[in-house]
Amino acid sequence: MDWSRVPRVNPAAIVVTGAMTVFALVAFVWWLRDMPLGVDSAVYRAGGFAVVRGERLYSPLLALPGWAPELPFTYPPFAALLFTSLTALPAQLSWGVLALAAAPSLYIALRPFAEQAHLPVLLIGAFALQPVWQTIGLGQVNLVLMAAVVADLFLLRDSRWRGLTIGIVAAVKLIPLIFLVHLLVVRRTADAVRGLAAFLCATAFAMVVLPADSVRYWTSAIFNDHFTEMKGWVGNQSWQGFVARTLPEGRTATVTILAFGLLCAASAMWLVRRLHLVGDDRAAVLVTAGCSVLLSPISWTHHWVWVVPALGLLAARGHRGVVVVVGVLFTGWTVAVVPGGGGVERDWNLVEAGIGNAYLIIALAAGLLCLFKCITSYTAWRLKRYSASPQKSQQRVESGHR
Repeated sequence: MDWSRVPRVNPAAIVVTGAMTVFALVAFVWWLRDMPLGVDSAVYRAGGFAVVRGERLYSPLLALPGWAPELPFTYPPFAALLFTSLTALPAQLSWGVLALAAAPSLYIALRPFAEQAHLPVLLIGAFALQPVWQTIGLGQVNLVLMAAVVADLFLLRDSRWRGLTIGIVAAVKLIPLIFLVHLLVVRRTADAVRGLAAFLCATAFAMVVLPADSVRYWTSAIFNDHFTEMKGWVGNQSWQGFVARTLPEGRTATVTILAFGLLCAASAMWLVRRLHLVGDDRAAVLVTAGCSVLLSPISWTHHWVWVVPALGLLAARGHRGVVVVVGVLFTGWTVAVVPGGGGVERDWNLVEAGIGNAYLIIALAAGLLCLFKCITSYTAWRLKRYSASPQKSQQRVESGHR
């Protein structure tokens, strides 16, 4: 037998298929036993039912299962239109649909950042990371949105449709809008325009279908008062969450938030531009992603899924020790071991603050290190160019004398 003609088995495909099989079995068994599964997917499904039944979308959801907490629908109306597809399924199987998309989404998000040989191990390890297992457990859409953004930026780079995917997913959850700014910074203006057009068309479509809900969302529900009360909870790893845990409410906290926001945005745009100019678009995208979780008012731990491609890039560049350390920190124990809830975060000592803000600290450290390296290399380039200019001028003068 000629073994060279036997198609090779792709280990990454085995991991993806295995994960999808497990999630499908879990959804089926939990449905048969009528057990609670997928808090956030239950909210998505209830939002879809509100649209189908003509109920108010941003009022208490009437279609939530009895075991689900009474959480509000916080996404734009366009998202609710998409979630009407979940109304055809029981709550547990609705979770199953999103869980089935998790492993393929991880694979798509990792492909441009990781070496092919590292993919199987990285995929398996990703399921141990809190942003991933929490996203899957809750029935969240974070992994799907990340995969859509990565596919648009890298896999569809030569397509005439690039930019559209980012615009559509931004109409589902607003945070991906930052990647339209990313496209502008790297001078992919046409892609950014297409993305913005897609976002506006999707939003306008939702406004036509759900006019009252759209008005309410864009005038009041967008401010998400329900979660504002929880801003200081340890599970919120954004800069505003850090400030809420550290400073009393008032002018000082507001100025600190605004000053950091401006500094972070300006630094990130400069970094993205520099990284793009030196051909490091993968790092540039991760800078934008990091900026998004830092500047968002609410960045729950399951929003930090971009740590997966970040670890893939670190592994590809030989920083395996860093991958292990960061991976261990992102398994979720840092949030679990510190006191949390009810405002007790304000009483943290220095050690507890360091552990409880670990995600935020890692992102800031990575950003500062990247900024330092870019400034150093840029300064060296400028000095080299400046020192070369007088020599060239002198050479011209001497050749003129001859």
